[in-house]
Amino acid sequence: MSKRIAFLASDAPVAQTARAALIARYGDTAPEAADVIVALGGDGFMLQTLHGTQNLAAPVYGMNRGTVGFLMNEYSESDLPERLEAAEEEVINPLSMQATCMDGSVHEALAINEVSVLRAGPQAAKLRITIDGRLRMEELVCDGALIATPAGSTAYNYSAHGPILPIGSDVLALTAIAPFRPRRWRGALVPKAATVRFEIINPEKRPVMAEADSRAVRDVRAVEIRSEMAVQHHILFDPGHGLEERLIREQFV
Repeated sequence: MSKRIAFLASDAPVAQTARAALIARYGDTAPEAADVIVALGGDGFMLQTLHGTQNLAAPVYGMNRGTVGFLMNEYSESDLPERLEAAEEEVINPLSMQATCMDGSVHEALAINEVSVLRAGPQAAKLRITIDGRLRMEELVCDGALIATPAGSTAYNYSAHGPILPIGSDVLALTAIAPFRPRRWRGALVPKAATVRFEIINPEKRPVMAEADSRAVRDVRAVEIRSEMAVQHHILFDPGHGLEERLIREQFV
């Protein structure tokens, strides 16, 4: 029995053209009734699709119609049913962000790749770092810092010289962005179950924003981050091209 497929695409013309061609060939099903969701676009659209379908049972299979496509499979129209049948599933947990703003409001969001705190003014940010209620760094002067999942460790985290984490590892990467003091500090590995808290020192003078997979909250005074084990994202990859293989391959290029 063939799988019921829902085709979703980014706004890019190349993705929309691909969606039309695939629907003409295989039909289309609403995401709520689908056995599998096919996302057409780049990594940004894949993250958007995962967030938007996290309450649905269907796994997501991405095909690259964007640029990098780290979370995507190669695009092909002719053999999709066979590829879906042979695909291997990866299960990942997102991060939960709770950001408290200067006005007392609290904003929550989930992040599949990373949660970052970034300076939002001309001066460097000053951050106090607490892990599981224990003070670990009294003051980090930097452009920002981030917590990355293994799945997100090759994205912003890697650009900031953070480590690439094996997909099955039970750790998160805590990475500094352009640290000024301590100048040589590049971050740490923390347990996946840990709760990391950034407190902003002098936020009136040194404003900071928080981002969860590019969804921004401005004028924060504290950000708390932990793994959200209750949420699971199911991603499909072609055999031999899953996240574990990609993470290893990224370290040898």
